[in-house]
Amino acid sequence: MKDNRLFNETDASTDEPPPAFAAETAESSALQTSLFSSMPVQADFSRWNNWTWQMQNRIRSIARLRDYFPGLDSTGIHEAGAKFPFAITPYYASLIRRAERTDPVFAMSVPQMAELFDPACLKDDPLEEDEDMAVPGLVHRYQDRALLISTTSCAMYCRHCTRKRVAGRRDTCITRTRLERAVKYLSMHPEIHDVIISGGDPLTMSTEMLETVIAAVRSVKSVDIIRIGTRTPVVLPMRITDDLVNMLKKYHPIFINTHFNHPVELTPQAIEACGKLADAGIPLGNQSVLLKGINDDPHVMEELLRGLLKARVKPYYLFQCDLVRGVEHFRTPISKGIEIMEYLRGRVSGLGIPLYVVDAPHGGGKIPVLPNYIVSTSPTHTVLRNFEGQMVSYPEPGPHKAPHTGKTDRGDSAAGIWELSSGQHTKIQPQNCARLNRRETRKQTAAMLSPEA
Repeated sequence: MKDNRLFNETDASTDEPPPAFAAETAESSALQTSLFSSMPVQADFSRWNNWTWQMQNRIRSIARLRDYFPGLDSTGIHEAGAKFPFAITPYYASLIRRAERTDPVFAMSVPQMAELFDPACLKDDPLEEDEDMAVPGLVHRYQDRALLISTTSCAMYCRHCTRKRVAGRRDTCITRTRLERAVKYLSMHPEIHDVIISGGDPLTMSTEMLETVIAAVRSVKSVDIIRIGTRTPVVLPMRITDDLVNMLKKYHPIFINTHFNHPVELTPQAIEACGKLADAGIPLGNQSVLLKGINDDPHVMEELLRGLLKARVKPYYLFQCDLVRGVEHFRTPISKGIEIMEYLRGRVSGLGIPLYVVDAPHGGGKIPVLPNYIVSTSPTHTVLRNFEGQMVSYPEPGPHKAPHTGKTDRGDSAAGIWELSSGQHTKIQPQNCARLNRRETRKQTAAMLSPEA
């Protein structure tokens, strides 16, 4: 029988905190004080910037939550947390401004009663990763790439996680035997050129253990690219140490995809962590999940994307929430995602617009979902719609040219889609177009400033 268990019962490796900690700088002390200014308790700042201290002091119980938020309404937290475990770093908890569902960080990190609603469409493994697991821990779905689940540990267990079936149950990391089997499979399949090291969160492993995994994958000659999926820049930015970065640089080309969902997560420390990775020549991408009540607002998403670009992180994917158990309260209609994408086009640089995708049930893979910009097609012309609602006729290559009537294309109400697709008109222009109004204003200004005026 096929063994799809990811790991042996071996605890994940973590670095022990050093016996002494560097003294704080005035700048770091001020930042820490600012982060905790709205929290009911104070943290031990002497160890605040040590990532293993953050891991060892994660909030994992209602009692600990109440230490930070004495007025907490704990209704449903125990029941939901018993079904889907939770852990929150003190750093990430410091970003909570209101201990209630309306706070985006609280909603993404603290269990809530709504997670127990379990409609039939939700599954433990909605993407059927276990079915595509070539050897335990290695998912091979797309021909040219594979995903290696290196650990089940995370610094913070996201309430919308698609791997709740393994993450948070027991903190384990891949054994050498399992890693050797994965490397053997990769060697036997030279069509795989891209390996994503995922989890859990690979960066919760010790630097030494992480290097063991990366070096093993890099030893396969047919693997060109190694990607790492991590949320540590968001929930544990102090993990991005000089030692870690210097290790990663040895195995280029390395790419990192992280997971910012809301502008409030783009703190100075998170931006600094991203900067360290970017300065090391590691391209950064971001994979957001569309979450109801958190980032399903076009203006919130615009702010997030602009902030990511300033932090040198390329918005890569905007995921529709997966059909995993416990996320029904986070799910939005696909139409909401299309609405947001429609808003972004023309308002945000193309460099900052992610690809909106549905990771299809039954292992169907990522399916791009876009507003419909193709209005009509014919053998000679394709009618396209832009973000303003302007429709234009694009002439296709070929010897057959439809005659043009010489009309002025000023938004004549008599012109329709047929006239565009047949080449009779070249555009249908909506009234009060901001772009054309700017053109007219510039012309008027130029005329006023002309020496002949």
